[in-house]
Amino acid sequence: MITVYGIKQCDTCHKALKWLSEHGIAHEFHDVRVQGLDNETVSVWLNSEYADVLVNRRSTTWRTLTPEQKELTGTKLVQLLVDHPTLVKRPVFVDGSVLAVGFSPTRLLHVLKAGK
Repeated sequence: MITVYGIKQCDTCHKALKWLSEHGIAHEFHDVRVQGLDNETVSVWLNSEYADVLVNRRSTTWRTLTPEQKELTGTKLVQLLVDHPTLVKRPVFVDGSVLAVGFSPTRLLHVLKAGK
């Protein structure tokens, strides 16, 4: 089963969840604003091939960070994302490992077919 990490109010997350349902793909939703994130999960994500796109540098939260916070790496970046989960680009699709970050139906379908 795929876990979709995102925010309930996010239009892209809504589209992704609807698409998964329409394609009969089992999934569960994890609202990062309500349920939060933990250091281990974020560390795994930052060590994946999606690390470069994981931080949403267009978010309102990003714009409120200090220049020093925007330069954080390693465990300090992990803690920043745990403390401010809205900094994570949404949605994040996980099935044991990160499958995709952001919603592109074509790319997600390709990843899902490759994993079967």
